[in-house]
Amino acid sequence: MSSIYRRTELAAKMAQQLIHPGVLDEGLRSGLFLSGPRRIGKTTFLVNDLIPALEAASALVIYVDLWTDTGRSPVSLLQAAVRKALEDLATPSASLVARLKHLSGADLSVMGFKFGFKLDSVGAPEGATLAQAFTEIVDQAKTDLVLIVDEVQQAITSDEGNKMLLALKAARDAINPRPNTPGHFIFVGTGSHRALVSELTARRNQAFAGATSVAYPVLESDYVEYLLRRMEAEGLKALPTLGAAVQAFKTLGNRPEELLKAFRQVAFHTPEGTSPDTILPVVAVTLRSTAADVDLVKLDRIGALATAIFDKIACSDGDAKGLFAVEAAAEYSRAVGREVRVEEVQPVVNDLLDANLIMRRGHGLYGVSDPFVQQTWRGKRAIDGPADTSV
Repeated sequence: MSSIYRRTELAAKMAQQLIHPGVLDEGLRSGLFLSGPRRIGKTTFLVNDLIPALEAASALVIYVDLWTDTGRSPVSLLQAAVRKALEDLATPSASLVARLKHLSGADLSVMGFKFGFKLDSVGAPEGATLAQAFTEIVDQAKTDLVLIVDEVQQAITSDEGNKMLLALKAARDAINPRPNTPGHFIFVGTGSHRALVSELTARRNQAFAGATSVAYPVLESDYVEYLLRRMEAEGLKALPTLGAAVQAFKTLGNRPEELLKAFRQVAFHTPEGTSPDTILPVVAVTLRSTAADVDLVKLDRIGALATAIFDKIACSDGDAKGLFAVEAAAEYSRAVGREVRVEEVQPVVNDLLDANLIMRRGHGLYGVSDPFVQQTWRGKRAIDGPADTSV
């Protein structure tokens, strides 16, 4: 049994929507942004499932992870990935060219693709633009070009990164509207900072304003069943039932790493004669609290007012609104034990956004970025009562 859980059906469906969109999916060509908390399997899915599915649908794929080298700027990482793809296409023995040979009409020769610019000039001040480079790729390959940028929110942390996103938008607008274009440029961005990824499509001043932004589809019961089958095949005895394991996975926010930790504790620390189904829920709740505390400790660093604002958002039924109202300021004042002026609220909300604790869901509407963290906060509040931040 493979050590990597494959999501081939989901990948095939997404590839179909991107490469051969129906009427309701045509908007995906404006850009697709997937967001979700860290450690839920996004990158594993991209590399092992989505990219192969896109290539099987005859697309060319360029992939770059903006967290692979935090010492380098997002722009330099993207440029390196694009230049590598161009070099592959220009080299006759390259695997990328080999994958194109089955495409009818691709302009392939023994010398590979011919580009009308120096490859190392792409993105340079006086060199070829991304729009030029991608247009030539699409026109010679006669197929769709998909650029996947993992942890895309890193791009908007600098002016240089924002200009890069504008350059990618320019490439999209140069290629896709052409009446007889032989292919399209499709941009897919993924990120674990849900607040910032949401901003990329929600705010009108962003390059990809109006593009599609959706939550990454989390792993579900079939993944849990796969793990249980693997453990059984390896001879492990203290195994929970599928129902108990699925409930634990939900408790843990559908995070594979946390579930494996829980299974490990149950497998090796369940007393003889005790059912794993009895131990697993306790282990899951403990691990959930520990994992959520990694995020919630940020509240202490930001301050008491941040905790009061976060509490209002986390305890709202649905999206929270009215965060900047006079009535809300009065609530914060009671929570922190001092008068809070309305003008103090916006900078703290910005701090919460920057910390990826909350996200803007619409004009004046806010929610907690990670439902896993929100559930933990509500659970603690139910036990301890409202947080006393006035000390």
